[in-house]
Amino acid sequence: MSDSARDDDTTAKIPRQGWWQRLSGGLKRTSSSIGTKISDLVTARRLDAAMVEELEDVLIRADLGVATAGRIAAAVGEGRYDRTISAADVKAILAAEVEKVLAPVASPLGLGGAKPFVILVVGVNGSGKTTTIGKLAARFAGERKRVMLAAGDTFRAAAIEQLKIWGARTGAPVIAGAPGADAAGLAYDALMAARAQGADVLIVDTAGRLQNKAVLMGELEKVVRVLKKIDERAPHAVLLVLDATVGQNALSQVAEFAKSAGVTGLVMTKLDGTARGGILVAIAERFGLPIHFIGVGEAVDDLEPFTASDFARAIAGLDS
Repeated sequence: MSDSARDDDTTAKIPRQGWWQRLSGGLKRTSSSIGTKISDLVTARRLDAAMVEELEDVLIRADLGVATAGRIAAAVGEGRYDRTISAADVKAILAAEVEKVLAPVASPLGLGGAKPFVILVVGVNGSGKTTTIGKLAARFAGERKRVMLAAGDTFRAAAIEQLKIWGARTGAPVIAGAPGADAAGLAYDALMAARAQGADVLIVDTAGRLQNKAVLMGELEKVVRVLKKIDERAPHAVLLVLDATVGQNALSQVAEFAKSAGVTGLVMTKLDGTARGGILVAIAERFGLPIHFIGVGEAVDDLEPFTASDFARAIAGLDS
């Protein structure tokens, strides 16, 4: 059994916190890092241009992005020079400005009218891609959707086995081949099977391609082309799974995968393992891609639809 499956079995035996508690707890390292620096900055000082500049530096180092950091710092300074300002005031402004950036991209993943609705899941190795697929399968199954999975990460036998475990747990048939099989051919077979069996949703895993490997990106493009031979609109969604712990590297991943696979939306995982959760704000600012889900743990219900206001308040360390 995979580590994630064991974790789910364990957490199922103890009372689960509500989503807000898990989100704010998961973002604690990020909010504490920012909050501590803000408190140190404003204590026993009147606000001046130097403090505003230092605040901007703090926010840039927290991976919020240069543009967002500049706007937040400017908002803090507006009309407040030569006055004291509390850390709570700065955090409230931070939350409000972050929410302005995130609100336009907070978007539920709609399954539309296609049947099967084909979701291609991409991302680099270690991003949490296969586990995210399992969690999505569980969510859709809970909505009484008939789900099928395709083990398109044919380079790793472990990924195939992990997806089969998730399939067994969620009641989703898994289309898989031998390790090393042609991923595009497997995707073709999976879509044909999903059609024949009346599946509502087909989720296709892919190899964890390094974003700077042109050959591997070309193979991903081939998977997309093959799906379109069956349904010219497929894949109907291309979800890029991002690991929050990689920080600024996530920006280059979005750029490369968007170019190769036509990314339509994002899933951010492992926000509970980093003080760099602000990178989601920088990604939203630069790319404007829909953010569908975020993850703050290994349990099956630790992947939730993204809500801008909750994320903004959690990253600022504010109460719900």
